[in-house]
Amino acid sequence: MSNTGSLRRTEARRLLAGFTTRRVTTAIATLVLAVVIISFKPFQLNGDQVTEGGDIVNQLGFGSLGALCLFSLLSFVDRRVLAALFSPWWLALLGFLVLSVFNATDPSAAMRAASFTVIGILAMMTVLALPRDADAFSTALAAAGFAVVFLSYAGLVIFPDIAKHTADSVEPEHAGFWRGVFQHKNIAGPVMACFSFGGLYLWRRGWKRAGALLFVTAFLFMANTGSKTTAGLVPVAIGLVVLPGMIGMRLLTPILFVVAFVATALATVGIVFIAPLTELANRLAPDLTYTGRTDLWKFMGDMIMRQPWTGYGYESFWGTPFVTSTDKSFDQSWDITGIVHGHEGYLDLAIAMGLPALCVAIVAFLIVPLIDYMRAPLLKENVYLADFFMMILLFTLFNAFLESFFFRRADPVWLFFVMAAFGLRLIARFPVRAAPG
Repeated sequence: MSNTGSLRRTEARRLLAGFTTRRVTTAIATLVLAVVIISFKPFQLNGDQVTEGGDIVNQLGFGSLGALCLFSLLSFVDRRVLAALFSPWWLALLGFLVLSVFNATDPSAAMRAASFTVIGILAMMTVLALPRDADAFSTALAAAGFAVVFLSYAGLVIFPDIAKHTADSVEPEHAGFWRGVFQHKNIAGPVMACFSFGGLYLWRRGWKRAGALLFVTAFLFMANTGSKTTAGLVPVAIGLVVLPGMIGMRLLTPILFVVAFVATALATVGIVFIAPLTELANRLAPDLTYTGRTDLWKFMGDMIMRQPWTGYGYESFWGTPFVTSTDKSFDQSWDITGIVHGHEGYLDLAIAMGLPALCVAIVAFLIVPLIDYMRAPLLKENVYLADFFMMILLFTLFNAFLESFFFRRADPVWLFFVMAAFGLRLIARFPVRAAPG
């Protein structure tokens, strides 16, 4: 005669034995990455709007996600790893964020919006710190990546009028361009670009099928978002990171990165604010306006100089009387009274927090990650991860010259940038194992 009670206890022990710490942390990292990228309200027809802080679904969802991330970081992560995540430069930036909230026209609304930004940073910390090894991180990256890609492709079939821009949308000129689960093609394109980098990372470390499939599907989706800037930056990011490593000259990557960054800055905002470059641009390319952005940048520059030290406060410029009461000049390409950001991340950061915050951001966003990249141990897994994060960092920092996402709540492009910056910080300080050992 069998002992039913004994069998139940044995089955329970076997079930609990399957929930190892490694599996639990990998599952949490996967869930967090998928949720923050997809959001709690995918397939929304909000045009270029971002997640609204006053939405009850997002408040409950991201509030719960933030609690899960905080609990996971405190429960499963080594204290040395946790301490390494807190960069003094990022702490200074968060200090500027707090000051900009108090300086906002509506501090309570700004506080709610800023809480989404902080939760997003916590989420990326969780995704990076919880996986126990490279296989665990690869599992989280692949699972979340395929979830985003699958849902986006499925949306083209199930919700074609939502997963694509249409002629009836706020921006009819984008009709036919894919956006998948995201609110705009300018978010979908960069996100898919970052997942294509993830596919390349998986392929390089031996996950050939998964890596190739993720790279191809994400790249194909990105190509159909109609973002020429994104499509042009992806091969540049891959080339600047992978090719120097292939010839044994990894030092070339940060050097070329800095040169290209400075050149891009001069070729974009430089032609607006530096007189000799303005004259040169007028002679060589008189029609160069970056789709009308140069008029917008001139306006932003004038407004920054009115409040250079503190800025206008978090979420307290676009859509406020500072802008809506401004008369539109007949020769301006953009109606600045109706836009939601300045399409230039660095100027928008100065608009919100002031020029001192922008200076600190340049150090935290560019200089420190490049140093971390060169400090990474020359171990295979560390090198592969460093290259992956550097591709994302390079791509997003260049993309920020034409788009705005810094500290922009739970914007997926911002979250990928945070992942890259904090990821480089961790792999520079700790060796990465390939698999459990």
